[in-house]
Amino acid sequence: MSVTTSTSAPWRTRAAVGAAYAAQGYGYATVVTALPGFKVRTGIDDMTISLVLLLGCLLAAAGSVTAERIATRRSSGTALVAGLLAQAVGLALVTTATSVPPLFGAFAVFAVGLGLVDASINMQGVLLQRFAGRSIMSTLFACLTAAAIVASLAQAALANLGATTGAVVSLLVAAVVAAAIALSIRGSLIPRAAAEAAGTAARTVGGATARAARTPLPRAGIWLFGAMVAAAFVADSAVSSWSAVYLADGLDAPATVAPLGYAAYQGAVLVSRLAGDPLVRRFGRGRVVGATVLLAVAGLGLVALVPSPSTAIVGFALTGIGVGALVPQAFSAAGELAPDRLDEVIARINLFNYVGALLGAVVLGLLSEGPGLGPAFLIPALLLLPAVAVSPRFGGAPATGTAGAAGAAAGAVAPPTTPVSAATETPPTTPDAD
Repeated sequence: MSVTTSTSAPWRTRAAVGAAYAAQGYGYATVVTALPGFKVRTGIDDMTISLVLLLGCLLAAAGSVTAERIATRRSSGTALVAGLLAQAVGLALVTTATSVPPLFGAFAVFAVGLGLVDASINMQGVLLQRFAGRSIMSTLFACLTAAAIVASLAQAALANLGATTGAVVSLLVAAVVAAAIALSIRGSLIPRAAAEAAGTAARTVGGATARAARTPLPRAGIWLFGAMVAAAFVADSAVSSWSAVYLADGLDAPATVAPLGYAAYQGAVLVSRLAGDPLVRRFGRGRVVGATVLLAVAGLGLVALVPSPSTAIVGFALTGIGVGALVPQAFSAAGELAPDRLDEVIARINLFNYVGALLGAVVLGLLSEGPGLGPAFLIPALLLLPAVAVSPRFGGAPATGTAGAAGAAAGAVAPPTTPVSAATETPPTTPDAD
């Protein structure tokens, strides 16, 4: 059987999906770093900010569910473009808010768009990886992380205009970025026809369809990999929300040192994601996840048990290595559970990210009143330990046995290339469907 090579997804499609990841990272980082400026403008307190963030998580979850429905009826590309445009509208509306009600309304629009994009970029990312026939998910997530760092630096630079003015300008820039990327990539994303054909091709062995019936929804696998995503986001939210507070209040670190824990964490996440795909291609997903998550557990243990600013900063960096690897590989492995129901699987696993984010922020905050923030970092460490135990379930390198067939099915994505013989590798072991 002749099929196209693994390069069947052209550079414009890869660039479009990577740009969507970057837009997501840039927009979210802009919002969270602009909050201090909007505290001044609207007169809201920390409790109100907490309510805004809680509302955001709930509405983002609703957006993720909506993305599943749009993807199954239209395409994940449609959901992605709609989500970015919603974010652009929400960001622009936030800049006009001078009191709490309009701020809540504007943030609600942004949060729904955030959830739409959260789910749909991973649908597109897993599909793109299937067409490429090699690990690329870490690189896509690296685009998100790098853009978030750029947004944070931009916010810091614009703060020279004043807290409020800087926040408004940065949000307007983020709105323009989201809208521009949405409009520029809409014709280059993977269409529904190619996605459906890829799902069919992924169930074909040696040219014969293994089973004509639609694959049952793999609930056991969704819970397994969803739990891994939740654990990763507990750690991510814990470090993002509490690392600077712990260094400043718990360890008496000077103001110039307190932000370095989060900076070290984000830098390590970026390095982990840039190195992730080559490591996965060489050693397989399971080994990479097992080794890097073990480093994260050790790092959180250092933070919890050794009360030293320098040790804590090192611990937060080690945590970033594990979290940076775990999230893209969990989505990557989940994408192979039921190839013909990829959109549904990815959207449901994406919901666990909001559960983890809430737990990480809230639980550590509650424990800080009891045993203190330091020991509280043992909670995400304990939640990450099962990822080490189940790392073999992540499998080896991404399945390439259907990459060529998927690429051939993606005629709308790319022109045909030089024919080669279809590969017949066995895909990685993944949890069975219920």
